[in-house]
Amino acid sequence: MKQNIGRNNKGPENENDYAVQTFGLTKKYGERIAVNAVNLSIKKGELFSLLGPNGAGKTTAIKMLSCLIKPTAGTAAIMGHDIKRNPAAVKQIINVSPQETAIAGHLSTWENLLLMGGVYGLSKEETKKRAQELIELVGLTGRAREQVRKFSGGMQRRLSIAMALISDPQVLFLDEPTLGLDPQARKALWKQIEKLKGQKTILLTTHYLEEADALADRVAIINEGKIVALGTPSELKKDIYGMQTMVIKAQNFTAEIIEDLKKAYPQTKKAENGIEIRAKELVFDDIVDYLRGQGVKIQWLSMKEPSLDDVFLSLTGKETADEVS
Repeated sequence: MKQNIGRNNKGPENENDYAVQTFGLTKKYGERIAVNAVNLSIKKGELFSLLGPNGAGKTTAIKMLSCLIKPTAGTAAIMGHDIKRNPAAVKQIINVSPQETAIAGHLSTWENLLLMGGVYGLSKEETKKRAQELIELVGLTGRAREQVRKFSGGMQRRLSIAMALISDPQVLFLDEPTLGLDPQARKALWKQIEKLKGQKTILLTTHYLEEADALADRVAIINEGKIVALGTPSELKKDIYGMQTMVIKAQNFTAEIIEDLKKAYPQTKKAENGIEIRAKELVFDDIVDYLRGQGVKIQWLSMKEPSLDDVFLSLTGKETADEVS
């Protein structure tokens, strides 16, 4: 599949503006290629989303970037530090909030954060200061002294992100941060993640297409280990799916009117109580003027923009977000 680079994405002017760069990053397991020669450049302060179906290579890529597994070929640089030549330096400036929430259920929010501060070698004073700031950031002030085993899944995910931030990393990897949460808890967590935009460089993998659409500055879609699309959500929706849809409801459409519209817009079809017109570019006023001139009494109309679901379907053949991971 052809890779799409957003038309308006000129990117930084020099390498010092990048937080993450990958150069032919590849991981093989026997004959299976999990990640296939991936080249990405993520700007400092950017929230970048990696999106793809099950087995596409998202988590494998995160593991290589966080120095948990070694690439088979290629490499990457985090804030200028090569993951193969200098993994110790990389680990000093990154942190990961993994899919599986790694918290101590018998401890409180406060105690979990103090424990993590000790793990990272922070002084007691610095740990307390950072813990207080992070508890407020993730909205757990009123539950700071409670055992976290009593928390909902969404609250535990918020704490997991706070724990990943205790070391004040320059680059934060969020691997499926809202996995398994109900829609309300998921959107509550989005608000916490949004607070980090511009402050940290964030690489987010997500199960939910609407999540990437709502949060990400840019999105890369990975399929069978390869990057098949790259750009802002709006660029991907416009350049790859490339369709606008107008839905018009009226009671007196005739077959002749529909056939006439098809001459200009071949993808015109009957819809419930009206018609649907799809094209790369719709001239709204011309369509309305034509219909009114034909005596059509328009009851309701709307312009429908494509979603990331549409983009994802066109690139991977997967129909819903429930089929991706």
